[in-house]
Amino acid sequence: MEIVTKIAPISLALIMLGLGLGLTGRDFLRVLNNPKDFLIGFACQLILLPVIAYILVLILNLPTVIAVGVMIIAAAPGGVTSNVMTKFANGDVALSISLTAIISLISIISVPFIIFKSADLLGVSDISSNLTMTGIALKMALVVTVPVILGMIIRKFAGNFISSNISIIEKITIVLFLIVFAAILVEEKDNILNYFKQAGIAVLILNIVMMTLGYFIAKLFASGIKQRKCISIECGLQNGTLAIFVATQIFNDISYIIPTAAYALIMYLTGFIFILILRRAN
Repeated sequence: MEIVTKIAPISLALIMLGLGLGLTGRDFLRVLNNPKDFLIGFACQLILLPVIAYILVLILNLPTVIAVGVMIIAAAPGGVTSNVMTKFANGDVALSISLTAIISLISIISVPFIIFKSADLLGVSDISSNLTMTGIALKMALVVTVPVILGMIIRKFAGNFISSNISIIEKITIVLFLIVFAAILVEEKDNILNYFKQAGIAVLILNIVMMTLGYFIAKLFASGIKQRKCISIECGLQNGTLAIFVATQIFNDISYIIPTAAYALIMYLTGFIFILILRRAN
C-alpha cells in the first residue's frame, strides 16, 4: 500500500484546492438565504447515508474488513464530481456546490467520528492505539480545509482566470482520482477481483438505494425538480480520494480500501444511468 499511501494525500490536497478554486463566499451565504433545501441534502448525506450503510452491512453479514470499508465510503462527503454530474442532470448546481463545500469542511470531524464509531460497533481491533479521532481530524484539516481556503484566496485574486478555466480544473480533479485508483489496481492486482466480488454487491445496493431515497425524500420536502436532482446525486457520489486517504491513515490493510474503489467504479456508471433517467423524466 506504499504507493497509495504516498499518492492519496497529494491527490486529495490538489482535489480540494480545485474545489476551493470553484468557491466564493456566496456559496456559503446561499445556505442562509434558502436553508430548507440545504438541510434536506445535509441530513440525507451526513446522517441517512451512514445509517443506511450500517444497516446494509448487518443485513448482508459482510466480512468485518469489507463492512468497515463500506462505512468509510459512506462517511465521505460528496466530491467535485457530484457538482459536474448535477450540471449534466440540469439540477441545482449552486446547491450542489454549497453541499459539497460545507460538508467537506465538516468532514474533518464527521468522517473520523463515523469511522471510529462504526469500527467499534463492528468489533474492529486493529486500529493503532496511537491514533485518535483528533489526530485524524488534524491530518484531514491539512489536506482538506487548508487547500480549500487556499483555493478560495487564489480565486479572490485571480477570479477571471479561474472562472474561464474552471472546466479544466474539474477535469484535472477527476484525473487525480483515477491516478489514486490506478495505484490501488497496480498494488493489489492479484487480489482485486476477489475484493470486488466481496464488496461489489454491497456498494451497488448502497449507491442505488441512496440515490433513490435522496430523490424521493427531496420530492417530498425540497423546493423543486432541480433541487431533487441535486440531492439525489449528492447522496450517490462520494469523494473516493478522501475516503482512501482516511483509510490509509487508520488501517494498514488494503482490504479496507476495496469497497471505496468498487464504489467509485460503480457510482460513475449508475450516476450516468440515473442522470439519463432524470433527463428523460424531465
